[in-house]
Amino acid sequence: MAKTFPAFYREKQPVISFEVFPPRDPAAEERFWRVLPELVNLRPDFITVTYGAMGSTRDRTIEIAARVKAQFGLETACHLTCVGASRGELTEIITEIYSRGIRNIVALRGDPPKGETEFRPPADGFSHANELVAHIRQLERENNWERLGIAVAGYPEKHQEAPDMDTDLRYLKQKVETGADVVITQLFFDNRDFYRFRERAQAIGIQVPIVPGLMPILSARQIRRITTMCGASIPPPLAEELARAEGDDALAEQIGVRQCIEQASDLLRNGVPGIHFYVLNRSSHMRAVMAALRPVIEEVLRVPEQA
Repeated sequence: MAKTFPAFYREKQPVISFEVFPPRDPAAEERFWRVLPELVNLRPDFITVTYGAMGSTRDRTIEIAARVKAQFGLETACHLTCVGASRGELTEIITEIYSRGIRNIVALRGDPPKGETEFRPPADGFSHANELVAHIRQLERENNWERLGIAVAGYPEKHQEAPDMDTDLRYLKQKVETGADVVITQLFFDNRDFYRFRERAQAIGIQVPIVPGLMPILSARQIRRITTMCGASIPPPLAEELARAEGDDALAEQIGVRQCIEQASDLLRNGVPGIHFYVLNRSSHMRAVMAALRPVIEEVLRVPEQA
């Protein structure tokens, strides 16, 4: 039987997971399947596969998730968004995910299509991720399926569209109450933002695992673009370092690996149930990160035995 999110976080902590995205062209495809075994060799507990804008990678998302599971024996999760799909189309996609033996879904509302600033639900579609979560649970009941694992997104610095953090946390609680098993956060670079977010989420009754999402920096220009799009902030000292690495991706990656190791080590020692790494379909930086984190993970795993 396939393992779902609840089993991962119940049986072993910390859980380490990687996120990859479907390659966009033949050259990227070749690189992807060359890099993937290197990522698998780093022993993540599971891998998630993202879903392109307007569902543009729907078939590739499912195909990659199914192939990774079949070829490497590693559990996978398909990302799924509300963008560009009616209720009936989402039913078809979820049914296909289930039929391919995948038992975990990362349920997201999704971002507005490129060029648009406001999310508009498709005809007979969903406006919010909690509606998608509810739809998945309804399909389980109607089809007598095994229970799927469902992850949803959390935002340590608040979702860009939320008027304030209290409102954002109420939306998150709705997603959990509707049936989400785990919260995986958007990237962030200041752990204090995560700890405040976790404390406030738990204070309003969110009791599922809250997993920090970390993105090791590979390029100063790239991370500025990503953080601008998602609303995450770069702390001034880190921003100053990256300014000196402008145009020098090797230096930026060196800074990013060090930052990621420091950030992840602190999070692990402060009781996070796991870490989800946005690996950007590359492995060299993750080899360095995981090599540095293995002793920290072993240290954390030994703590209960000493208590």
